[in-house]
Amino acid sequence: LGKEDAPLLFRIRADMRQWLWGLQFLRECTPARTRHNIEQIVRLGTYSRDMLQQLRRDAGIAYHERAQGILHFYTTQKEFDGALKPAEQMRALGCERTVISADEAVKIEPALAHIRPQLAGATYTAEDESGDANRFARELVKLCETAGVKFLMSHTVTAIREAGGTVEHVEATDSEGRFQRIQGDAFVLAMGSLSPIYAKPLGIHLPIYPAKGYSVTMPVIDPSKAHQVSLTDDEFKLVFSRYTDEHGDRLRIAGTAELNGYDRDLNRVRCEAIVRRVEQLFPGAGDASQASFWTGLRPATPSNVPLIGKTKLPNFFLNTGHGTLGWTHSCGSGKSIARIVSGLKPEVDFAFT
Repeated sequence: LGKEDAPLLFRIRADMRQWLWGLQFLRECTPARTRHNIEQIVRLGTYSRDMLQQLRRDAGIAYHERAQGILHFYTTQKEFDGALKPAEQMRALGCERTVISADEAVKIEPALAHIRPQLAGATYTAEDESGDANRFARELVKLCETAGVKFLMSHTVTAIREAGGTVEHVEATDSEGRFQRIQGDAFVLAMGSLSPIYAKPLGIHLPIYPAKGYSVTMPVIDPSKAHQVSLTDDEFKLVFSRYTDEHGDRLRIAGTAELNGYDRDLNRVRCEAIVRRVEQLFPGAGDASQASFWTGLRPATPSNVPLIGKTKLPNFFLNTGHGTLGWTHSCGSGKSIARIVSGLKPEVDFAFT
């Protein structure tokens, strides 16, 4: 946990929220809680996938998507054995995660042949997809604007004001420092890792702590050596995607977690560790000298289950705490909170707040 290049880096801080979150996280690690949390995550995830596919059919939205499944590979027998029960539970919940051998994994993704001797096995979900989340969000903004939605870009929310037991307005400043008071009938808190800070003055305490994740993007220089299927490297806690945009064929690798408060500085050691892993798995596939790096704060709950639904204030709602699964749960969460705000019952069996 303390190594600079470890998949999970815990920096001990004089931060009571960090310690409280850590204790709550340990409480969620029992077999019973793990089963419950997997149920919630899978139900919302499969529903969200259905909603994404429906949106794509209805609106024609494009985001460099790839519908070739997602393959989780394991490089130790212990890791592979530990994946068997969760895979069985996921199948029971309607997510067809198939357990496959190392040879079958290489057949699905030939680029893994280089590490075949190290593979213990894999799981494969053929129905899963991948895509460019940034492109998706930008295309979704265009659709919303066409439907009459107004986005206030380059604004900073400074406070959420309550009066008479309801949220009355939100206070914000624009890029030039001008103050604005934004009123509304209903308010949805979707502020990522900052959500607890905005909710606390309202007497709402959210068990969310920032987990810094890293992303590396690099151009493909030898397509024959790069993977086609989206991959998850369980040992190093990394996900690998490949997409083609206006800049060409690219690899994007994301993952790891650093619990270090709201620090967003790029740690060069961790960046180099990700690049090193890419070169170990797919030597000669990408141009590491042209790699670009990014880091962001994931709003992590101790259970990894997001907080979606009502609060004690009748016109104030939550859609936050999605952790590493914001892209996975995006469409299902959005559809669900829209129904809740509208006074309708959500369509998915999930532990809403």
